[in-house]
Amino acid sequence: MSQFVIREHEIEPLPGLPGVPPAGEVILWQGRPSSALVARHLLKIRGIVGYFLILASWAVVAGWSDGQPAGGVLFSVAVLTALAGVLIGMIELFAWAVEKTTLYTITTERVVMRFGVAISMTLNLPFRQIDSVALAKIGEKAGVIAIALLPGQRLSWLIQWPHVRGFRFSKPEPSLICLVDAEKVAGVLSAAVGQYRGARAEQPRIIVEETTGSAMPPSVVAAE
Repeated sequence: MSQFVIREHEIEPLPGLPGVPPAGEVILWQGRPSSALVARHLLKIRGIVGYFLILASWAVVAGWSDGQPAGGVLFSVAVLTALAGVLIGMIELFAWAVEKTTLYTITTERVVMRFGVAISMTLNLPFRQIDSVALAKIGEKAGVIAIALLPGQRLSWLIQWPHVRGFRFSKPEPSLICLVDAEKVAGVLSAAVGQYRGARAEQPRIIVEETTGSAMPPSVVAAE
């Protein structure tokens, strides 16, 4: 893991990169996750809002059924609303922080992921260590790109979260999450890896699966 993750890069020679790229290496794309998509698909903010709406509705119905005064019912609803507001505010703040502290970079040689809300780190993924790439769509163009590494390359799922494919604890897959232009980025990455491995005929395939659920459902299988 030490060969991938760099913890200290407060002074970046180029945004998102821990060092000046070697001669011949070209930056092909840079981007960030969308805070709106992080809140909606990763942190399930819509489900949380729905949950509190159900609780508030139940408080009203139960209160009237038990004969509570209108003031008591309104107080219960107000408490639930306040709790919902605090929780939703925290989720939105975290999603905003994920967007602002993250920068993904694709070059002609590697994928670089700078991330970390609490502790900033850089993950360096040379193309020679990449086994396959998978794209899961969460909208018309938005999606998540998961990167499977070759055997023997291990990372920490906990350290990588949320920039990691869900439910792959034994073999974590670093992921470019909640991209608004995921299809375009997947094409850039596929072409870059394909050109890099052209002489070996090891071009990766991109698997695209429509999903309205989680950003990276268990049903999405990485390309071989």
